[in-house]
Amino acid sequence: MWKYYALLSALFAALTAVFAKIGVKDINSDLATAIRTSVILFITWGIVLAGNHTAGVKGISGHTWIFLILSGAATGLSWLFYFKALQVGDVSRVAPIDKLSVVITICLSFLFLKESASLRVIIGALLITGGSIVMLIK
Repeated sequence: MWKYYALLSALFAALTAVFAKIGVKDINSDLATAIRTSVILFITWGIVLAGNHTAGVKGISGHTWIFLILSGAATGLSWLFYFKALQVGDVSRVAPIDKLSVVITICLSFLFLKESASLRVIIGALLITGGSIVMLIK
């Protein structure tokens, strides 16, 4: 089932890039990010409330809070830089370069989470890196 969720994530990430490029055309990219984040906040809390998942907040450990806050801060910074890049660059070049995050994630998961890196994963990461380098060259 995770593969279907990952494919849907990719589809909506692609739509995000195209919609964002159009959305940041006439406004400050930071304001655009704030609007986008507000929509995400509304949708996700709506899902939590509709699913009656708020009781789980009491059981969240301090360790979990720290890493969720760090993840949120990293996400926010990523979005701010992504929207700025979209505002000044071509979405067809920005989005693939942004996907270097996949390669960085693979490296970090290997180093810090001790996940295995199979030959297939390494080859895939190298191909993504090569593609991103091609996109960087004008």
